[in-house]
Amino acid sequence: MDYGFRNKIAVVVGGGGAIAGEIARRLGDEGAAVAVWDLSLDAAQSTAADIEKAGGRAAAVKCDAAARSSVESALDATLARFGTVDLLVNGAGGSTPTCTTSDKLEFFDIDAEAFDEMFAANYKAVVIPCQAVGRIFAHKQRGAIVNISSIAGGRPLTRVVGYSSAKAAVTNFTRWLAVHMALNYSPNIRVNALAPGFVLTNLNRFLLVDESTGEPTERGRAIISHVPMGRYGKPCEIAEAALFLLSERASFITGAVLTVDGGFSAFAGV
Repeated sequence: MDYGFRNKIAVVVGGGGAIAGEIARRLGDEGAAVAVWDLSLDAAQSTAADIEKAGGRAAAVKCDAAARSSVESALDATLARFGTVDLLVNGAGGSTPTCTTSDKLEFFDIDAEAFDEMFAANYKAVVIPCQAVGRIFAHKQRGAIVNISSIAGGRPLTRVVGYSSAKAAVTNFTRWLAVHMALNYSPNIRVNALAPGFVLTNLNRFLLVDESTGEPTERGRAIISHVPMGRYGKPCEIAEAALFLLSERASFITGAVLTVDGGFSAFAGV
């Protein structure tokens, strides 16, 4: 399938991670030049190297997406290399034990600073790149943005209170920005989000799979029992949905949140 990305320039924030990294690699496969932004330069370089090995063009850029000065520096480096930006994927974020309830941490004892960290990592890290790159789109009167939200943003998950709240903010912001850009700058600027379900990555693997036995943990069993398709998602499955939303195949889609979760959100548990 040709998504029409040849000669397009894409920025993928958090492109050193599992899902955003796969999106970056697929964009490279489809002919886009990809600026891989990540807090870890090593992770960004690994993804960029994969793209180049496959015959694509890529640049690794260190970036703290929650810090305006870092985003502006990353954008300057990207423009110096590629000249412009046509596509933006915001895939930075994640959860931490400090903002997750457990046997060792009650909700009442979570520090306010932990919520600040969650909103910086998951919400500000979307808003600030949208401000920086969105200004380019406003000038060009064209562009496409995909923000990586989560099913937790629409259906809060037990325990992960900070992450769920921050992703709900990402979902709301996506809809707001879609309207704002279309009404104030151009209807050819589209802003959408993906809401992935549970995807097995290196960050969550041993929360869901017992490291010593390879069998599902108690939480892993609970999750799979609520996924009608009976399995975890794969980064490549999220990536294909992202490419669709970024492409002109989705030319009449803006302000949408596309759920990719194997039916988890539709299942009532009975």
